[in-house]
Amino acid sequence: MLDLKIKKLRGSGGYVIAKISEEEQQKGNLGGPDLFLAPLGRLESTKISKYYCNMCEKEYEQSPKIEFSNPNEEVAENLTLIEKGQYICEECKSVIAEYREFKKPDNSEVGNAISESRANEDTKPQKQNDVKTDNVSFNSIIGMHVYDENAKKLGIAKQVGIDSSQSIVLAVIQDNGETITVNWNNIKKIGEIILLDADHDKQISNNNDTNLKCSNCMFVNKPDSKFCEKCGTSIN
Repeated sequence: MLDLKIKKLRGSGGYVIAKISEEEQQKGNLGGPDLFLAPLGRLESTKISKYYCNMCEKEYEQSPKIEFSNPNEEVAENLTLIEKGQYICEECKSVIAEYREFKKPDNSEVGNAISESRANEDTKPQKQNDVKTDNVSFNSIIGMHVYDENAKKLGIAKQVGIDSSQSIVLAVIQDNGETITVNWNNIKKIGEIILLDADHDKQISNNNDTNLKCSNCMFVNKPDSKFCEKCGTSIN
């Protein structure tokens, strides 16, 4: 029997109070003192005892409404978006939290992210600069050491996410505690370490300044965002 603990899980538009396992707690921990709902995906509503809505500025003694779909959409070569969903306030219908779940076939290579125009093509896009993986699962790269093309250590892989342009990015926490994001296409190889290509620094320096980057998880949010769409941190 799982040992469940009552925890506060933050979202972009509020938070929920839910019973979660130790494994779920580890998923929700993005490196700070708070736990976040998005990395956990879809929780059973019976595990949620109450939620708080930022829009209503009120706490409710129930679970928010959970809506989800299963697009099974290939967002990168051999990387499929299998489910996306939202936790929605029953009162005002605002979004408490959003999540996405991905799947990578075992022993396969993950290539470049697919643009919207290419995703609509009937033919399979040609691979270019594929990321080579040595039989490593997609989630297991978290915690790996990240090096540039000159064998200089940049930091440790923190999480994989989607930025505002729907591109897959890797958040890397540096030794000084700061977090940078690297476009998935700039990863050259994944094995015992993560090796970046020579163009990774251009991608890092060319992040769109008109959008708002979250100070906690480095997700690039829309210009009018008040809370991070990924982890729920307040954006000043």
